[in-house]
Amino acid sequence: MQLLDGIHVSNAILEEIKKDVDSRVNNNQKRPHLAAILVGENAASQTYVGAKVKTCEYVGFQSTLSKLGTDVSEAELLELIEKFNQDEDIDGILVQLPLPKHISEDKVINAISPLKDVDGFHPVSIGKMVLGQDTFVPATPNGIMMMLDHYNINTAGMHCVVIGRSNIVGTPMSLLMSRNTQPGNCTVTMCHSKTTNLKEMCLQADIIVAAIGRPNYVTADMVKPGAIIIDVGINRIEDASKKSGFRLVGDVDFDSVKEKSSYITPVPGGVGKMTICALMKNTLLACANK
Repeated sequence: MQLLDGIHVSNAILEEIKKDVDSRVNNNQKRPHLAAILVGENAASQTYVGAKVKTCEYVGFQSTLSKLGTDVSEAELLELIEKFNQDEDIDGILVQLPLPKHISEDKVINAISPLKDVDGFHPVSIGKMVLGQDTFVPATPNGIMMMLDHYNINTAGMHCVVIGRSNIVGTPMSLLMSRNTQPGNCTVTMCHSKTTNLKEMCLQADIIVAAIGRPNYVTADMVKPGAIIIDVGINRIEDASKKSGFRLVGDVDFDSVKEKSSYITPVPGGVGKMTICALMKNTLLACANK
């Protein structure tokens, strides 16, 4: 078993981005600028956005963080997005999800200019990705592809089972893994909570991408020997031994599954780090595209 170490891979890629930014600035080119919007007091969202802003600072990006109260109206949020759309100095815009229930996530995603959609969620970005055209790829699937590429894992001809069908991870991941690329060229099966023979499907898989949002959902009896395990889940479970009262686990029962896998991502320290790394790559691309 070998760990797919997201910290190691992301650090290497962030160093490359940092060098690119330094080169741009030294040549009197624009410094990339990412604008982030955080709505409400969700602790996990605050942590994620904080990590993104900190990473911007590390690689030399300019960043703007707008914190809005839980009671902000949908109209006010859309107005702020349009302000950022019109600001020529801002290259990328991200709105941290989830949003309060009174705000439509679809309306918010659609309001972001496709030229600044560094999260890769806009219908234009998704449509171009489906067609194989240059676009912003959603950060988590993009980060996973970057990780597989870093470890030189030849995925051609493999059977990849993706558990989860979200527009953010599962659906784009299934498309990327089926493409005529490296990594890619897989036969892909997309499973979800209503799949009746999920265990049977997983036992056929050379690669399992678990993105279903259920702690320790994938167990050792669902994994064939030598499978590659990509754990996208980040779940908080109670743990009285921890000062915080909880600990983070993935969608995979790591301790049991690691004994059967050839490669596996840890949680934390796996896919999450790659997601932020891919977001930085998209923001640099948005700036360069100008």
